[in-house]
Amino acid sequence: MAITVNRKPVHFDPDPRRVIARFFLPGGPERGKKIIARIMGLNEEDALQTLNQTLRDFSDRHRNITRIFMKHFGHVHHLVKAAGFDPDTLSRELKLLIGSYFTHEYSIESAAFFNPSMVEDPDQANLQEGQTRVIVSFRATGEGHISSLVFRGGIIDKHNHLEFKPAGKLVDEAETIQDHIYTKDSFIKKLEEMKLHDHDVVDQIMGKLGDQFLFRELQYVVEDFIQKTEINFSIEKVIQALTWLANSHYEITFSLDTAISERVIFPIADTESNGIEDARFVRFTEENGSVKYYATYTAYNGVAILPKLIETTDFYHFRVRPIFGKNAKNKGMALFPRKVNGRYAMLSRQDGENNFIMFSDVINLWDEPAQLFQEPRFPWEFVQLGNSGSPIETDRGWLLITHGVGAMRRYCLGAVMLDLNDPTRVIGQFSEPILMANDKEREGYVPNVVYSCGSIIHHNELIIPYAMSDYSSGFASIPLDELFEKMFPGEPRKSKVIKKDSAIRILLVDDDPIEQKVLTTILEKEGYEIVVASDGLHALVQLGKYHIDLVLSDIEMPNLTGYQLLEFLKSKNVDIPVVFLTGHTSPEEELKGLKMGAIEYLKKPVQPDLLKIKLKHLLH
Repeated sequence: MAITVNRKPVHFDPDPRRVIARFFLPGGPERGKKIIARIMGLNEEDALQTLNQTLRDFSDRHRNITRIFMKHFGHVHHLVKAAGFDPDTLSRELKLLIGSYFTHEYSIESAAFFNPSMVEDPDQANLQEGQTRVIVSFRATGEGHISSLVFRGGIIDKHNHLEFKPAGKLVDEAETIQDHIYTKDSFIKKLEEMKLHDHDVVDQIMGKLGDQFLFRELQYVVEDFIQKTEINFSIEKVIQALTWLANSHYEITFSLDTAISERVIFPIADTESNGIEDARFVRFTEENGSVKYYATYTAYNGVAILPKLIETTDFYHFRVRPIFGKNAKNKGMALFPRKVNGRYAMLSRQDGENNFIMFSDVINLWDEPAQLFQEPRFPWEFVQLGNSGSPIETDRGWLLITHGVGAMRRYCLGAVMLDLNDPTRVIGQFSEPILMANDKEREGYVPNVVYSCGSIIHHNELIIPYAMSDYSSGFASIPLDELFEKMFPGEPRKSKVIKKDSAIRILLVDDDPIEQKVLTTILEKEGYEIVVASDGLHALVQLGKYHIDLVLSDIEMPNLTGYQLLEFLKSKNVDIPVVFLTGHTSPEEELKGLKMGAIEYLKKPVQPDLLKIKLKHLLH
């Protein structure tokens, strides 16, 4: 049941020319003091010549390189003093020169450019009819496999052709603001999740803070505690954890003269020291109609992962904070684009294997139990399942793009439909992958992988940005009508098998659309004509329309159960054999059904060969 996939000609590869200037302290403080002493040993002419040569070589590679040098001089201000010099009396040129020695270039995307997520741009002005401006985020990986978050801006036209602006020549890091206001109760709750809340150090430090406190207030209390306390290994680890948690809240701002492609969110907090992974952006509509953009991502420090939340309205100013709660764990959290029944809804993968959904009244606190809604079902997803971004709202339901891992660790993209009002219910599923790596896309850092962090619908097509082998990125589109036709069973379902005089017609009664689809496919291949009913009441309507040779019915259904359906048929002397198909079979239930007149009991999930043989014996 292949589906039409149109691969776009747009393709993004890693570009080693895109660099940022990072703080650099080789060999630690003692070596840093030696470097400073050597710089201070230069005469004024040599120092100025060295600075001018450095500026000539690097000023056209960075936006305002002197500002960067001065900022990095500030990072070693204390080392200058420790080396025996007064930092406040140095000339501006000497400060810039010292800062240049504690700066290095980092190529943010030299290794990989992958795991994209696409949303509509907040700015939709000055477009032609049928065009939409979009922003695509990517996970960019450079030296040491440290990942950052970067962006590209483009336009989709009325024919769903994609065009992106060339990437800006310069790349800019944001200014960081770390004056977050913490609520003590929430902070302690996260410490409980980290198994640190009962440590005396926590009580002593948190006891000196108010119900709400600033980052700098916590810093002051921690520094005061360190000065007054003999620090052992255990206490040091607790203090590190406190700082680690507090440091994970921050805000960043980009200059208004930076293009979207020039903005990079590089790891800032200690929790992110080894990278920012797989941001799933979503355009979120509040209940009052206002719009914000959120992204969930995974922060990694080489040991532990911490789910975090980004919030922005304009992609210039970003607020970053941890996601708290018992269920805020593992990778792959994805927020729904609006509240569902008045509550925030989030996809997750608690156990690293199956898809879950959870609900909350607070967007970054997820304490309530997560509900399992999808397990591996088909061979291409037997290893594990996950989401490939936030669900997309359609008139048929929540369209969720998934990823599945099968044999040879091949990642494929799939699609399921969730009920709009109850997204814990899967109401449709495509039984085959909608996208898998072709021969050109299979080779890369991690072979045989396609992966996405967020798609959109545009002019009745699903537009999927996707990563190829964890190395580069491309785009594909799928006609929405074709996708719905093949994954959504419809009600009532018309047979796809042409009726022959000798064909046997089976009434399949089941309220699970996926079971309907799977069983219909199996039985139609055997030559049976299938009529579908969604429950016992609907089955009675179908019985009035068609001549039915056998009823294959679930038991637990709304409106009229399988038992009630059988009881009604017997009361009306309708002599049609009934086979029960249920996932909740027991000797008592089986005996009850057989006593009522059922001719067979089959257990879900049904084994196709067993079903075929049983029906053959019963009908022939």
